[in-house]
Amino acid sequence: MKKVFVSGCYDMLHSGHVAFFEEAASHGDLYVGIGSDKTIEGLKARKTINTDEERLYMVKSLRMVKDAWINSGSGLMDFEQEVRQLRPDIFFVNEDGYTPAKKKFCEELGIELIVSKRLPRQGLPARSTTALRAECRIPFRLDLAGGWLDQPFVSKYYPGPVITISIEPEIEFNNRSGMSSSTRMKAIDLWKTNIPEGDPEKLAHTLFCVENPPGSQYISGSQDAIGIVYPGVNKLNYACGKYWPCPIENITDEEVLSFIEKHLWLINLSPRQGDFDVLADTRVDESGAKRLAFAAEKTWDAILAKDVESFGKYFRESFEAQIAMFPLMVNEQILATIDHFRNSALGWKISGAGGGGYLVLVSEQPVENAMQVKIRRESAS
Repeated sequence: MKKVFVSGCYDMLHSGHVAFFEEAASHGDLYVGIGSDKTIEGLKARKTINTDEERLYMVKSLRMVKDAWINSGSGLMDFEQEVRQLRPDIFFVNEDGYTPAKKKFCEELGIELIVSKRLPRQGLPARSTTALRAECRIPFRLDLAGGWLDQPFVSKYYPGPVITISIEPEIEFNNRSGMSSSTRMKAIDLWKTNIPEGDPEKLAHTLFCVENPPGSQYISGSQDAIGIVYPGVNKLNYACGKYWPCPIENITDEEVLSFIEKHLWLINLSPRQGDFDVLADTRVDESGAKRLAFAAEKTWDAILAKDVESFGKYFRESFEAQIAMFPLMVNEQILATIDHFRNSALGWKISGAGGGGYLVLVSEQPVENAMQVKIRRESAS
């Protein structure tokens, strides 16, 4: 029998976990590495419901599991030592667990990497730990183009829009860079599980003020709060040196949102390396801000026209304008990942900066081992 390895948290064990284990075990003897309490808290910024010893006990009790243990490492690659000792034939992951770093690790050790779709057992509902923890419907936010123009130290050189989408919390984006996770946590503190009814601009402004109380040394951009509260895709028009956009253009047309969902693909990026300051080497000037604003305007036009080639072109040009002004947004590892898709995707950017988020691709064709998102169609209440 081949040896098959899987790794994860497996908190609040549910039928989705069991279906995943069954599929993995169909390839050979199944070995499971479990993230420690400390590792999970560091990655997801929350404690597990069940301790690592409880989770280990439950996983080892499953009939399809040959053996299981608590991984000794930390971070997304906490299993390295155990895998080197086990020498499995197959590393089996879900598509939301795939990262280029895991692929490279497997290639170095001669391990076959198999990426599975997250499918429930026939006749059973889809399950995830995130959904079971709480029925929290507060969305995440992803900016598609123009990011940084919500900061006055950029828009003072040239005004322009930021394009955002509101994303349903169907995937564990917790603590991932560029998904507005910290602003979302403020929203959860403020509203618990749902965004209340009311004027979305007033609600977004309330969330912005909660995240940026008087005396804050760094002001988080308002696109985070607005992108969470407003459903659909949004164009936030920032005037020179202003924290708040005017007007906010909100689109919830089904054809437009389906167009974005069909052509947008996310690949996990490895965590940021050490102490990171994206503002340490900025090159912000009028030409750079103008270039960013132009690309964002064209991205919006392409989305409304449902023109995928133009969407990819200006999506990419917006990102290139960003890294020209903020070169520390990328590193060698991120650039190498982009190069892998340069000839197959129409456009690319990263969520957040410096790693720890996602490589976001615009593509006409399905992207292997990538995830897709669900855009919120209506308010969260």
